Amino acid sequence: MNNMTQPLPVVQLRVPTEEDAFHWHRVFDDPEVMEFHGGVSAEKSVYEELTARQRRHDAERGFCFWTMTDDDDEVIGFTGAQPWPHETFGPVGEIEIGWRLGRAHWGRGYATAAARATLERVRAAGVGRVVAMVNSRNERSVAVTRRLGMELAETYPLSSGDTAYCFRLEL
Repeated sequence: MNNMTQPLPVVQLRVPTEEDAFHWHRVFDDPEVMEFHGGVSAEKSVYEELTARQRRHDAERGFCFWTMTDDDDEVIGFTGAQPWPHETFGPVGEIEIGWRLGRAHWGRGYATAAARATLERVRAAGVGRVVAMVNSRNERSVAVTRRLGMELAETYPLSSGDTAYCFRLEL
């Protein structure tokens, strides 16, 4: 599907609940989904920590990685923004936007629709610039950054031998 000519789907974004750790674990338990996130499924405890951290981000900053749901209120992934989580690698000190979808929901425009909603929310929270870090082999996510109008700003070598692209967008 060409998202440039098709209307984007409706997605809802909400602050992740404790229960969303279970939903994220279930939706992302797929080698294809995790290909650019370590290649293997994460333990549920990883998502428990991640959802708790996102609730803190929302309370402190007014934005986070929100749980993404479809028209049927089914959890299909997450999208949002957070401070770049690494202190020695990448765009230290910047606000990163990101998205992750369950495999069954790929190719329908959900990531683009949700990322556009994220840009509106972080702009409203006073953020002036965002970055997106994407594995250079992740063609789907690179395409989302292009649809958002982001520009490649930097590259970083990854320990896997791959390259990370750092896209930036002034808000």
